[in-house]
Amino acid sequence: MRNVVILAGGSGTRLWPMSRDDRPKQVLPLAAGQSLLRVAYNRLLGLVDPENIYVCTVGAITDVVRKELPELGPHNIIGEPARRDTANAIGLASAVVARNDPDAVVAFVGSDHLISPEQEFRDAIEQGFEVVEARPRSLVTFGIEPTHPHTGLGYIERGAPIEGTTAYVVDRFREKPDRETAEEYLATGRFWWNSGMFVWRASTVLNVLDTLLPESAARLRDVAAVWDTPAREQTLAEIYPNLRKISIDYAVMEPASQGKVDADVVVVPMPVHWLDVGSWAALADTYTADPNGNRTDGATLSCLLDSHDNIIVTDDPDHLVATVGLRSHIIVHTQDVTMVCPLSDGERVKDLVAQVQSDHARYL
Repeated sequence: MRNVVILAGGSGTRLWPMSRDDRPKQVLPLAAGQSLLRVAYNRLLGLVDPENIYVCTVGAITDVVRKELPELGPHNIIGEPARRDTANAIGLASAVVARNDPDAVVAFVGSDHLISPEQEFRDAIEQGFEVVEARPRSLVTFGIEPTHPHTGLGYIERGAPIEGTTAYVVDRFREKPDRETAEEYLATGRFWWNSGMFVWRASTVLNVLDTLLPESAARLRDVAAVWDTPAREQTLAEIYPNLRKISIDYAVMEPASQGKVDADVVVVPMPVHWLDVGSWAALADTYTADPNGNRTDGATLSCLLDSHDNIIVTDDPDHLVATVGLRSHIIVHTQDVTMVCPLSDGERVKDLVAQVQSDHARYL
């Protein structure tokens, strides 16, 4: 049976101080008044049966997720007691889904993407399902055709087309490049942005994890074995926080693409406008700019004198943000924090969060 898991465990550190531990970016109303999680869920309607849509998130915010998506069944929220990166989140969700359906095919999608047109997204996921159903050993990822030499995303180099499908063999995964390298990638026409979305049989990815991440795979199976019993929470708490923290790209996709396991890594094109809302600069792409290039969320009250190309956001509609002669900066105001940084340093907000964690943890 076809299933979809929305991965919603990210902390959203680069959207601090709006994104916090107890209200991370995926549950904030950042998409025209809707949460990114609600938008991600609505995008799936009509693709699979609603009872086969799951959300994998951090246990501390399961109540927030339940409030955002009250239509989810009680067993459709998979709560992690700690963030151990995507390999463990995906392994856990795969093991839980496979417990009820050993032949399950599962798509994994993000909770922090804005995608249009949505029908093209659904068509691509449908094609991914079809590839996996016809080729049970396949690990499918989705490639987004790049529109510019992005340095904050990973890339997929596609190889030969696979006959009878819309998929291609994956030649290599490439890490986030510098500007010159990204421009070279675009010039070849062989590279797509790595979307971080996947489709595979739950049993296939669990078998791959048995080879590539054996200790974690065994412990995740232990958790799944007691998932529907009173021992679930204690078992999760004892096992999960001690698993090796590693991404699915490093743990599975890269070594599998190098032939280190009995699986094929393939990429299906997803011809959409895709925005990974991972930073203030990315989010600001959804805002309308004034004649001087300043961008706000539409609810922010501002007075900008001789100021250009800034991003300004506040969660208080009665709070005025005023600037004079400011160029290319990010200003984010909340009730207890005001954050200011040059736009060019927007990716370093996560480093700032690490410093806040050390010196002022209560503001996280």
